[in-house]
Amino acid sequence: MSAFERLIETYADGPKLLREAVRGMTQEQLLARPVAGKMSTLEVVCHIADFEPILADRIKRVLTHDRPTLGGADENLFTAGLAYQQRDSEEELKLIELTRSQLARILRTKTPDTLTRVGVHSERGELTLERILTMACNHIPHHLPFIAEKKKALSAAR
Repeated sequence: MSAFERLIETYADGPKLLREAVRGMTQEQLLARPVAGKMSTLEVVCHIADFEPILADRIKRVLTHDRPTLGGADENLFTAGLAYQQRDSEEELKLIELTRSQLARILRTKTPDTLTRVGVHSERGELTLERILTMACNHIPHHLPFIAEKKKALSAAR
């Protein structure tokens, strides 16, 4: 398997890691904020669900446009304005899975040289497709320790 194929598979497998991290959590546990000043587990899942389409759009734009402008997004505004505590965790997980499944299918039709294509992010400047895809691959694993921290705090509170 090439490095490009491994990157695509890592991207496609991310939702399984997230689903495993929240498996068995009750609605009450998903909504709890056991760590002061931190998001609930549901809020973390919603954050990921909101940013997956943004990351997918950036990748699609880089695949289809010549040096497209890629807009930034403020996660704090999303958290404050998009009803994270009222959303359905299963719906959010399915959205993440479908977004990644669709994009992985598209990426599998491309060749490794596609990774050198460039988009221009409004805050970060030039980003190669490889960098954007790597960022997308790292997004879910980045948040898993935060979920684990919440689960540990909930267990300790029992």
